[in-house]
Amino acid sequence: MTTTIRYRGIEYQAEDALDISTGFRDGEQVNCYYAPRFTSQPVIAGSFIGDTSRGGPVNYRNVHINPHGNGTHTECAAHIGAPDCNIREVLKGCFFRAQLISVTPEQQGPDQIITAEMVIPAITADAEAVIIRTLPNHPEKLSRQYSGTNPPYLDPEICRYLAEQQIEHLLVDLPSLDREEDGGRLLAHKAFWQYPHATRKNATITELVYVDEHIPDGHYLLNLQIAPLELDATPSRPMLLRPVS
Repeated sequence: MTTTIRYRGIEYQAEDALDISTGFRDGEQVNCYYAPRFTSQPVIAGSFIGDTSRGGPVNYRNVHINPHGNGTHTECAAHIGAPDCNIREVLKGCFFRAQLISVTPEQQGPDQIITAEMVIPAITADAEAVIIRTLPNHPEKLSRQYSGTNPPYLDPEICRYLAEQQIEHLLVDLPSLDREEDGGRLLAHKAFWQYPHATRKNATITELVYVDEHIPDGHYLLNLQIAPLELDATPSRPMLLRPVS
């Protein structure tokens, strides 16, 4: 039996969805902005230990996590100061028509910039979400240590355009839309959310995705799954569903 989802007149394959998240795990993992590493430890209380490998009856662990620095996460405008919102309240739906675009950042002095000329002409009118994959696309992104490396970042004009087109969800395989050290200006974040004058509280940004090279550019149905943390950001698992041929 084959299950399909019909969304805005197009059918998508529900089976074999493409996971574009980076996992949160002990050991080797992606990291950015000097975040403490993800760790988990068994709960120990008296004679009880929450680790079956050490004789406990169940696995029962405390988790230390930094959503922004340890893996794929989705954030809302509260990340840059918008009041009265959190990601659990902001993300109302879970399916969105998405467009995947691959670009090679342009070297400009010490910076690698994703320019408006690379992205804007490629965007189609029916996209509700845009996913930007940077090239080269090595699997090493899954464990890359980004802190202090000045990773690629977006020209704020891209984000301004996406906001004007009412594209609500932007996903990137980078630690941030903005330059690692930009003096706190956060111009791309502010342009996408139109903060603070006309803040788009319904819009989200997802960072540190990894889109495998076997996934071609094009249109997909994005299933954006999040952990229900009532914070500015939360770990997330974006999945891509392919259109039925």
